[in-house]
Amino acid sequence: MTITKEQVLQALGNVEEPDLKKDLVTLNMIQDIHIDGNNVSFSVILTTPACPLKAMIENACRNAILHFVSKEAVININMTSRVTTQKNTGVPGVKNIIAVASGKGGVGKSTVAANLALGLAKSGAKVGMIDADIYGPSVPIMFGLEGARPMASQVDGKTRIEPIEKYGIKLLSIGFFTDPNQPVPWRGPMVSTAVKQLFNDADWGELDYLVIDLPPGTGDIHITVTQSFPVTGAVIVTTPQNVALADAKKGIGMFMMPAINVPILGVVENMSYFTPAELPENKYYIFGKGGGQKLAAQLDVPFLGEIPLIKGISDSGDAGKPTVLEEDGPMTAAFVKMAERVAQQVAISNAKALSAENIVNN
Repeated sequence: MTITKEQVLQALGNVEEPDLKKDLVTLNMIQDIHIDGNNVSFSVILTTPACPLKAMIENACRNAILHFVSKEAVININMTSRVTTQKNTGVPGVKNIIAVASGKGGVGKSTVAANLALGLAKSGAKVGMIDADIYGPSVPIMFGLEGARPMASQVDGKTRIEPIEKYGIKLLSIGFFTDPNQPVPWRGPMVSTAVKQLFNDADWGELDYLVIDLPPGTGDIHITVTQSFPVTGAVIVTTPQNVALADAKKGIGMFMMPAINVPILGVVENMSYFTPAELPENKYYIFGKGGGQKLAAQLDVPFLGEIPLIKGISDSGDAGKPTVLEEDGPMTAAFVKMAERVAQQVAISNAKALSAENIVNN
């Protein structure tokens, strides 16, 4: 029996992309089909290199060929990716802008933002990060870049700021331009101008994701960023306490306001439980349990995961090497899983936006 390209496409038409709810062929995710006797090879183009369902999709493709085409087939699948985007972000070369926010300070928002950016990069994505927390910039410390100053370069006749590269991602922080020992007593218009410059005056190059670490609360910077740049979605960081959850709810409400209208990618619950190093199987829910999940369910937004309260997380940030860079361990696994879920929600959000746009245009 001769295997044909049509048979392969027909078989793969039975494999559904679990998030997008359509088959891989309809979504144009199958490319480069080559057949040589019983040898069948093709590429599956995922929507992100951080896809948490990669192994499941690959297995489903393999089974579809064996079941619908030939049990004798020798199958070689190249799992690759092309990160989706839904609109012009206003920053040349940047496909998606992800805002990381919290209703209040002290919940570990910057730690989550840094490890999210690095977790996405770890999967193979091109990532940048802007520290837009004007009054308390933390990127210089968390990435071991205290005292660092970005260089300037000429691009198309314009002077551009060159983001500093560290651990495979591009970084800019207002902390690179201010004295760390001096307060920054800036008023609203000055703050807005400074934040816009981090977007507009930098040479970011090609990025799949640009992660923005916003200040806590709901203020000038949030409005400036969301109204000046089409943000793909927002990640809300909270802790299990009722006070933090109440403030997180307000933060989500701000992004959902008609004038802002930024999709919520999900809720991350930080400091969820304490696990002592000598008792790695034990979980102690010091601040309460399940608050983040309840908040996500209440507001009908995704829950992106629990991050444990472990001293090593803060230690690694203070040492200038965020914890997700470690090879293994529960902390690394928690942040990697969170990054995968965020990438997953970005792809779903982009697909929904494009689908709605097609309906309007037709």
